[in-house]
Order: sequence, then structure tokens, then C-alpha cells
Amino acid sequence: MSSSGLDPTFYRSPGDAAAAPAEKLAYVAAFSRPADKPDAIAVVDVDPSSGSYGTVIGFTELPGSGDELHHFGWNICSSALCHGDHAMHAERRYLVVPGIRSSRTYILDTKENPTSPPIVKVVEAEELAKNAGYSRPHTVHCGPGGLYMSCLGGANGEEGPGGVALLDHDSFEVTGRWERERGDQYLAYDLWWHLSQDVAVTSEWGTPSMIEDGVVPELLLGRKYGHQIHFWDLGKGQHLQTVDLGDQYQMALELRPAHDPTKKYGFLGVVVSVEDLSASIWLWHEDPAASGDARWAATKVITIPAEPAAVEQLPPLLQGFGAVPPLVTDIDLSVDDRFLYVSCFGTGEMKQFDVTDPFHPRETGSVRIGGIVGQVPHPSRPDQPLRGGPQMVEVSRDGERVYFTNSLYGAWDDQFYPEGVGAWMAKLDVASGGGISLDERFFPEGDAFRGRRVHQVRLQGGDASSDSYCYP
Repeated sequence: MSSSGLDPTFYRSPGDAAAAPAEKLAYVAAFSRPADKPDAIAVVDVDPSSGSYGTVIGFTELPGSGDELHHFGWNICSSALCHGDHAMHAERRYLVVPGIRSSRTYILDTKENPTSPPIVKVVEAEELAKNAGYSRPHTVHCGPGGLYMSCLGGANGEEGPGGVALLDHDSFEVTGRWERERGDQYLAYDLWWHLSQDVAVTSEWGTPSMIEDGVVPELLLGRKYGHQIHFWDLGKGQHLQTVDLGDQYQMALELRPAHDPTKKYGFLGVVVSVEDLSASIWLWHEDPAASGDARWAATKVITIPAEPAAVEQLPPLLQGFGAVPPLVTDIDLSVDDRFLYVSCFGTGEMKQFDVTDPFHPRETGSVRIGGIVGQVPHPSRPDQPLRGGPQMVEVSRDGERVYFTNSLYGAWDDQFYPEGVGAWMAKLDVASGGGISLDERFFPEGDAFRGRRVHQVRLQGGDASSDSYCYP
């Protein structure tokens, strides 16, 4: 804690976050498929001056099995300064780590031993079901009044609706369900907000049976996966508006609001169009022609086309299409709101767009690595074809470094990469005026993760996708 009594990793503005010391550790979700060994949180050295740079230096195995770690978050973050949630004594100390299959949530303490954080509490699936009515916890954000944890499924074997559970910041007990009036919302995925406007946004994927055994082609072509985003009164948990993108746009997933709290817009990634296999990025924003609660609109601002491919190069799921879909499965926005990063899990491309004008993004960088057809190697291993592709992406607070991993979700990996995805993590260096390049020194892979696949990355001290700020 600083002399002021505040955790120095609480930043009042995006500028303060960018000026803070660089991260030295990255925490990475590592999961076992098949579930023949426990999942873990791997700790990776990201300090370029360290002799162990780019290697796994810590590994906390979880006591359960079959968890399938996916997304996780910090117990508290910079948003504590915006809403007065015990900011004077709270610390960004605990990792809140849900298992998307088991519905257990593990709490890891990073303070005393940040390279080997012990498990200090387990929130069992039964507590989540009893107190919130949900299962399959997915995304964790620290916010007003507690921790917000989006969940894909209902409790006690019910498919849905999915929604958001609230956890206490200190005890991590499940305190209830956030939604008080959910309107027509049924499918769930991500949750984010505009704190200054007291507005929340949620997106849609599918219920447990729609995802846990892989993509269901009949449901995809039947346009049954999520294609809407929802706007809410954050403080009241009250549904205000549904914006439908069109049911050809399947799987409306990652939400990334502007970090400047005076800006009322954000970006949404859509995995695939069933009309042409393209992926797309949408901008949500206020509609100048609307008023009242239903004042939000969504505009498609980026289209990424599918790439033709020979049938013999494709997995069975795609052979009838003769093309590789980009499969945009994650996006991230730099803390200064300048660059948007777009992961194309299918084609093996990471794209950078200048979104200074959010309605007119401009592509400024691209790298290829992995991919269904290309299997492009990392420059440090030029003779080693790579499977999997850019997936979970995390941007440093200063915007100079981008980290990403190569696994999407166990059953979906197996469909798109039936020969296996392996496990690897890569890092990009960002040029000041735009442009990205792979860091040849940084490539933990294979045995480094002890037979696990790797998914979400969180950075020590916060990162671009975990904090909300009070001031511009």
C-alpha cells in the first residue's frame, strides 16, 4: 500500500495507468483436456531484463478436476476509486478463477508469493446455484458493490437463462443475482459497463448444451447462437434495451468499452456470419435520433472475410464451405483507446486497427502465427509448424506490449484443430505510430505448461481489459 493508504495499482485515469511501472509477471489459465490432471494458473516472467524472461516460473495446480479454466479476474481494481468500495484498505491481491465446466471458483492470493500464489478459498458450484441461480461462471469484473461474474447456465441442470452473479469483494461469498428485471435477455456471455453513465452492457454466446461439446452445426446454421447485445441500468440491474445485430451474425462475444469514462462507446467482436463466414467488429454508441432508455445503437465498422482453402486442408467441420473463417474470438482495446487488437483464431492472424475515429477503423498492423491452413511458425522456431491461432489477447497498460495465447475452448479447439492445438503464448512489440512485430525472445510453449492448454492472461498490476477509470 502507498503512503496515502491506496493500492498503487488503482489508477484514476487511463493516463495514470499508462504511466505506471510495467508488469513483470503474467498469470495464465492452463487447463487440461482431457481432464486427466488438474488445471493450473501458470506464472510467466515478462520482465525483459530477467534471466528467466519468457519462461514459466510458477505453477499453482488446483485441487479439483474437470474445471476447464477459461476467464478470470482480480478481486478489485481501479474502479474502486470511482464508487468508493473500500478503496482505502482494499488491495489488488486475489485472483478470482472460475472453472467454466465445474462451476467452482478458486481464490488465489498473489501478495506474499506472487510467483506461486496459494489457493485460499473455493466457492463451490452449490453456493453459486443456491444464492444466484446460475452455473458455468465465465467472466469476472470488479465493480460497484462487489464482483460481477457472468454465467452461461442456469442452476440445477437448467439451461438458462444465463446471467450475472454477485460476489462479496472481501469474503468472496455469492451474495445473489445482479439482474432484477431481465427483459428478453436469455443467453449470456460477457459483461462490461460505462460507470459514469451507470449503464451496463451484456453479450451472448449460448447455453451449456450449445457449447460444451463443441459447435453444433445445426444450431449455427439455424441462427440460434447469440446475436444481440443488451443495455442495463447498472445500479438497478434493470434491462433497458436489446439491440439485435441480425441473426446471420452468430456469437456476439467480447465487449470492450472505451477506457475514457467520458466516451460512450465500445467495441464488440462477432465470431462468424453464416452468410459468408466473415467475422466482424461492431461499435455500440448512443443513437443521436433516439432518446430515453432505448438510446443505444450498434454499427458494423470492420468486416474480416473468410479465406478460400482446399478441402483437404480443412477440418471436417469446414470442408463443406471450402474456406477458413477468421473466427474472431477475442478483441482488446489499448488503454489510450487508440488501438484495437483482433484475434483471428481460424486464419492465424492478429490484427491491429487504429480506432482513433471509432466509426472508421484503419488497419495498421498484422502478424500471422498458427492457423488452420497456414500453421505459421514462431520466428524463434522457424521449422516448427504451429496449430491453434491467436486467441485470448491482453494489452499492457502503456500499450507497448501485447500478449496472446492459442486455445479457445477445449471442445471447440478439437473441432477446428483435430490434430491438436498444443500450447503456446506469444508477445508483440508495438511501434509508437502503429505496427506490431513478434518478440523473438518470448515464446513459452509445449512442456512449459506441463501438458495443459492455455487461455486467458492477466497482468500483474492490471491490464487493458480489467480496469475502469474515474477520470479521462
